[in-house]
Order: sequence, then C-alpha cells, then structure tokens
Amino acid sequence: MIADRGQLYWQARLSDRFPTVEVRCLDVQLRADDAVMLAGLVRALVAVALAEEKAGAAPVRCRPELLQAANWHAARHGLNSTLVDPDGRCRSSGDVLYSLLAHVAPALAESGDEREVSSLVHRLLQEGTPADRQRRALREGGMPALRSLIVGDSPAG
Repeated sequence: MIADRGQLYWQARLSDRFPTVEVRCLDVQLRADDAVMLAGLVRALVAVALAEEKAGAAPVRCRPELLQAANWHAARHGLNSTLVDPDGRCRSSGDVLYSLLAHVAPALAESGDEREVSSLVHRLLQEGTPADRQRRALREGGMPALRSLIVGDSPAG
C-alpha cells in the first residue's frame, strides 16, 4: 500500500501543496549554473506548454513506454552517445538538445534566459555532464582530483 503520492516514482508532477510543477532534479550537479540551466529549461518548457494549451493546440502524445525507454537510454549513455527524440528516433545528443532549445526559445527570450541557458547547454555539450567530469577527474587524477572537483578546489569544477 502506498501511503501518499510522494512515494510514487515520477519525473514531473503538479504539486499537491503549491501551485507549481515539481521536477525530479539531477543528482550530480557540481556548479550552481548547472542548476540554473536545468531550472531555465524547465521553466521554459512549462511556459511553452501553458502557451500551447492556451492557444488550443493539441497536446503531443507520447507512449509511456517510449518515455521510459528514452529516460533509461539517457541515464545509461548520457551525452556521449545518442538521445531519443520526441518522435522516438535516436539522434546525436547535440541535435536533440539544440532541438529542445529551439522549441523553448520564445519562452527563454521572454524570461530573459535565452543567452544564459543557451550558453550553459553549449558548455554542457563541450565539457560533458557533471557525471562525465567526475569520471574524468577520477581517471586522470584519482581520488584527490575527484575531491577537488567536488569541493570546488580547482577551476575544472
């Protein structure tokens, strides 16, 4: 028996207590601007969805199995391989992320976040994810380098 909805696994949901959307956060963010990028993208996605709903656009339908498979693929391969696009096709991670940016560009521009979020996404594609950076630090410098990256002792963090 599930005592409350908070025990159910979810990626995004409406809050039970606040007029907000809750989004499961990535757990390996090393820098504040990694969180800024995620927050900017989430806010833009919500703004686009609200604008589309207000305009009477039909919601995009996506099979739950496709979403689960795409999520698994992204978690398994990160940005080092392909990502599954909304149509279910495997494409380069850069192509998928730039398509996402194009989709939310009007909302990013309206909120004043376009330049910041776009540059952070570009940096992400250049440097890899925080998990990639942690693995690279461990491989190249062992535990001392990993510790320095995590606690921010080096410019690589």
